[in-house]
Amino acid sequence: MKKFALALTLSLTVFAAMAQTKTAASQPADKAPDEQDGLIKEYFSQIMGVALSTTSNVKLFQFVYDWVGTPYHFGGDSKKGIDCSAFTKELYSNVFNLTIKRNSRDIFSMVSPVSKDDLKEGDLVFFKIHSRSISHVGIYLGDNKFAHASSKGVSISSLDDGYYSRYFYKGGRLLDVFKKQLETSSDVTTSSTQ
Repeated sequence: MKKFALALTLSLTVFAAMAQTKTAASQPADKAPDEQDGLIKEYFSQIMGVALSTTSNVKLFQFVYDWVGTPYHFGGDSKKGIDCSAFTKELYSNVFNLTIKRNSRDIFSMVSPVSKDDLKEGDLVFFKIHSRSISHVGIYLGDNKFAHASSKGVSISSLDDGYYSRYFYKGGRLLDVFKKQLETSSDVTTSSTQ
């Protein structure tokens, strides 16, 4: 009976979110850009449980929203199935126009460690799950929430959750030297294709 009630509650929540999506999508196009931006941020705040600030990166939240529910597949790199490092790599490529490495340990080599209290939107969070080395990565969204591809698929979780709190290793912010190298290499690629 409890499982049925839980399933019913979950279904109603999904239908409510879908109704909100249709309502938000049908907003008149004549709204001022600042007003539309505010509505978009309010919408993502509600559906993702993260309080977006005036400086929040809407593109980041749109990307995460578009991928939530994608199944997990070790070694996968598409909407058919994706793993944590491929999701992180795809997000950084599409949201920040930066190409980062492919596995969580290699990605960690590109960051400057950041304490949990100093994490900012877009920072990376690393975990050592049943391992002595880094085995999982996600993207920090704010309010102790992060997006990642876990065994449950792409989802948003909390660093306060007992499981993730236990295995949390460090936060990380992409080092400026890597940002400059990545930006320079993308400028060269862009100019050579024109």
